[in-house]
Amino acid sequence: MRYVIITGLSGAGKTQAIRSLEDLGFFCVDNLPPALIPKFAELCYQTRGKIDKIALVIDIRGGEFFNELLSSLEALEDEGVSLEILFLEASDEALVKRFKESRRRHPLAPDDRVIKGIEEERKRLEEIRIKADYVIDTTNLRPKQLKEQLAGLFSVEGKKEGLLISVVSFGFKYGIPLDADLVFDVRFLPNPYYNEALRDYSGENKAVKEYVMKWPDTKKFLSKLNDLIEFLIPRYIQEGKNNLVIAVGCTGGRHRSVIIANALCEEMKSRNHRAIVDHRDVHKAAIGDEGK
Repeated sequence: MRYVIITGLSGAGKTQAIRSLEDLGFFCVDNLPPALIPKFAELCYQTRGKIDKIALVIDIRGGEFFNELLSSLEALEDEGVSLEILFLEASDEALVKRFKESRRRHPLAPDDRVIKGIEEERKRLEEIRIKADYVIDTTNLRPKQLKEQLAGLFSVEGKKEGLLISVVSFGFKYGIPLDADLVFDVRFLPNPYYNEALRDYSGENKAVKEYVMKWPDTKKFLSKLNDLIEFLIPRYIQEGKNNLVIAVGCTGGRHRSVIIANALCEEMKSRNHRAIVDHRDVHKAAIGDEGK
């Protein structure tokens, strides 16, 4: 049986997540009181395999009941149930914007500013975040991108079958991804920003890609990077790691990092590894700002 606990910050995308897992065939329950988790697992086992994939959203909406989450999970693990914890988060700015757009009140600050509720929620969720198997920052993820990441983590084909490699392109000017395990700086590569014919296009453009890939340093770097990742993968697996986040950064996350991230992801797939790519800042980077 696969048992997934979905938790995280209010407004970070838990509703989207449970819908995505439901599409993947999970039996889903939203806002189940933590004290009922062991009993619910027992009921599912009694179906004799008819329910073998379960996803529960447990979050701060449970009020005082939420404080029982960790003890309930420990009780379940003591009974031999294998759990996976998915934690969703986002930046304060993104969460405040989402609350304002939806005109909802924060569950921890119904009569106060949303930011106060967010700050308090981060404190209360700190311990469960540390225990999480997967942490996804949805700040710059569109619903489709989040769904793709969840499919990579929880689809039947990907179930516990090796390491999931998430390759993220980003711009250093916007900060390094918080969940990055490995960070590579490709700002040493020739910058398409300085080519006026290419400046306004992203790394997804064929001409931009050809420009960056034609240089000997690019080819040599990719070769060494692929060999390094291939060396590391079995060692991460041996240590029990199930999700490896590789961040590739350039100045604005628009040109070079996108191309290298795509190339790395495709190479990992060709070597029969599970890999997905996410271009965090490609649409955020301002045109005319990449070369600064």
